[in-house]
Amino acid sequence: MYNMNTQYTSAAEAVMLVKSGDRVFIQGVGATPLTLLNALLDRAGELTNVELTSISMYGKINWDRPGVTDSFYLNSLFVSGNVRGWANGEHGNFVPIFLSEIPALFDQKILPLDVALIQVSPPDMHGYCTLGVSVDATLGAVRNAKLIIAQVNPKMPRIHGDGFIHISKFAAMIWDESDIFEEDFASHQDEASEKIGQIVAGLVENGSTMQMGIGNIPDAVLHHLVNHKELGVHTEMFSDGLLTLVEKGVITNEHKKIQKRKIVSTFVLGTRKVYDFANDNPNVVLMDVGFVNDTSVIRRNPKVVSINSAIEIDLTGQVCADSIGSYQFSGIGGQMDFMRGASLSEGGKPIIAISSTTKHGESKIVPFLREGAGVVTTRGHIHWVVTEYGAVNLYGKNLEQRARLMISIAHPDTRDGLEKAYWERFHKGRVRVTSVN
Repeated sequence: MYNMNTQYTSAAEAVMLVKSGDRVFIQGVGATPLTLLNALLDRAGELTNVELTSISMYGKINWDRPGVTDSFYLNSLFVSGNVRGWANGEHGNFVPIFLSEIPALFDQKILPLDVALIQVSPPDMHGYCTLGVSVDATLGAVRNAKLIIAQVNPKMPRIHGDGFIHISKFAAMIWDESDIFEEDFASHQDEASEKIGQIVAGLVENGSTMQMGIGNIPDAVLHHLVNHKELGVHTEMFSDGLLTLVEKGVITNEHKKIQKRKIVSTFVLGTRKVYDFANDNPNVVLMDVGFVNDTSVIRRNPKVVSINSAIEIDLTGQVCADSIGSYQFSGIGGQMDFMRGASLSEGGKPIIAISSTTKHGESKIVPFLREGAGVVTTRGHIHWVVTEYGAVNLYGKNLEQRARLMISIAHPDTRDGLEKAYWERFHKGRVRVTSVN
């Protein structure tokens, strides 16, 4: 048994290992090592040209500390709320990449890592910690970083799967008992989300393998699956919405081909309830995102239902899910990994589920994407689109047919404008080419 009592240091001392010019990976979601990260930012003015890279960081980060932008640059692999200002400013940027391919950036030394800041569960009697609620691309980072600095937290769940790491790999470690970040998606529910959840649930067959994106709509879908049978879970992430289905025996994972009878994910984000559910649960495994999100792996499961959302969709089925015009709002993430994997799965259904309008009443179904908008799911990959006004399948439909279908599920108050755009594009003054020589 390992005696850890004399091996911990302070956060301030631990981050002294970071040098000017280093590239530092920071673990994300509920495992964001805030104590270490804020201690590193406290070195603003002392360090120069330190690049920070991460997927989604959560919690209170002291970005506004004087001198931070003189010392640090953010090269973000996904843009979460507390880094949007940085990623869209002079001292940050965004890397468009499928979540499944981020570990390859580290493995192939496209983004070589000097340091990884992580938060882990306490070591067991053999000296093994786990990466807790965030294995995702963090596993690839710790596999490649020259130095690993660990924030050891007894409140971090010990979760089975790929995320075991021995304390001998740590260049330094601190003991920290701060609460890990929680998000309650149930508190975000609204009437439109509930209706969308009901419609999407109607598309899910018994025996399906579920992938849920992040947010209130995927949680609403789960709420409406309580009468389904023998569902499986192979997903990028899961939250509290899954728990009722497990308790009621709806989720059995009986029909999966990959990790049969186990819930497979790469990270967990929710309240303490779901963290406690995942803690030391042999039926929950968090695995390397390079495996979980691999299209060739996803497609092996039966009837994969992929549920993701978007910022806007044009009349031909182009999906913008990562930007508002040229403003980087989030990232590519795993949407395309699972949209393609579901479409190749036998009986699979890739679904984009969105409310028909923004909270300001603007239509999310648009004639054209905004200037500068990024296409995450192409119109060649789109299948099902669901709003609170219905579900349509664009697969195999031509552009004009798609436009008619998309208008049919738009908010009634926006349909006249969309009809006008449809007419101008497909009929007014259109030259029809019958042959090309």
